[in-house]
Amino acid sequence: MNDIVIIGGGIVGLATALQIKRQRPHLSVTVLEKEHRVAAHQTGHNSGVIHSGLYYKPGSLKATNCIRGYWMLIEFCEQENVPYELCGKIVVAMKPEEVPLLNNLYERGQQNGLEGLKRLTQPQMNEIEPHVRGVEGMWVPQTGIIDYVQVCEKYAEKFRELGGEIRLGEKVTQITPGNTLSLVVTDRSTYETKLVINCAGLHSDKMAQLTQRQELDLRIIPFRGEYYKIRSEKQYLVRNLIYPVPDPNFPFLGVHFTRMMRGGIEAGPNAVLAFGREGYRKSDVNLKEMYETLSWPGFQKVAAKYWQTGLGEMYRSFSKSAFTKALQELIPAIQEDDLVEGGSGVRAQACDRTGGLLDDFAILETERAINVCNAPSPAATSSLSIGLTVSEKALSRF
Repeated sequence: MNDIVIIGGGIVGLATALQIKRQRPHLSVTVLEKEHRVAAHQTGHNSGVIHSGLYYKPGSLKATNCIRGYWMLIEFCEQENVPYELCGKIVVAMKPEEVPLLNNLYERGQQNGLEGLKRLTQPQMNEIEPHVRGVEGMWVPQTGIIDYVQVCEKYAEKFRELGGEIRLGEKVTQITPGNTLSLVVTDRSTYETKLVINCAGLHSDKMAQLTQRQELDLRIIPFRGEYYKIRSEKQYLVRNLIYPVPDPNFPFLGVHFTRMMRGGIEAGPNAVLAFGREGYRKSDVNLKEMYETLSWPGFQKVAAKYWQTGLGEMYRSFSKSAFTKALQELIPAIQEDDLVEGGSGVRAQACDRTGGLLDDFAILETERAINVCNAPSPAATSSLSIGLTVSEKALSRF
């Protein structure tokens, strides 16, 4: 029998497992991951940015966990020799009407305790990024880059050293809550446990539904983000990280330029509806999951309200020239031939029944389960802090 079973071997699940074992080494904790490696989905497909906490509403779970998690991540990497680099980034207002939004971001960053924020004129921006264009900008020195797969592998290593167990290649098919124990059934085994912690990312809503009788009032909507890479001979156009001012109506940051820890420069991502929870390519279609998305009342409301934005994203997905034009707003010198197809990721974005795209992390509790139901970016940066938050909720039950 287990004290705790954690579903999901991504960065949030592993950080939670590690934080529990650090605090209560005697508890038996098992992580179940359906793939044959950790960090196989959201964690392994993200852009590898250490977020500073600039964007998030002061006092929100995203803000508090990102800022605390930032310092926890840096400390962990220093202790465990995981490479990272705090290279900083600039956020660019490309048009005069975006300057008030940049002002709001600056004030929000100060409220969230960021250090070294600096407003930039066009000439000052060009001292940092010579090829960028915009009317005003902001320097954010605390932003960095890292390989989150390496971070996950180190979390897993430290968790196992503390006596934790990770079972790979086990897909959870059923959860039966009982009076004192729950049964967690996979396609290979059955586990008895006192507590289930659901960190299943793209499938977190489905796992949450298994832990309760009433219908869950949110649904994970998968959004694919597609990247291009800049050819090596044109990588001089980007020194570090360049972001636009984000649209406040959406929980996405817009297409941007990111220097990668493994080398090279990524450009993107866009944000298009994926036709499956793991729909990393345009041709990946899961009819059942697509129907679940399209039939969800909340998604229908989002689509009705923002259909023009959605069409624009789809157009950029199929048109390299349109994608290039979006990038040229930040760096006019970039050309279509400078871009080669890169990777993609799928973001698990929770959407409620009324059409609200949840902007904050969402942790839902039942008598026998804790469900992390919305943990998109900056969850990787925040992972040790989210893990501590969830572990405290869990350990209060023992």
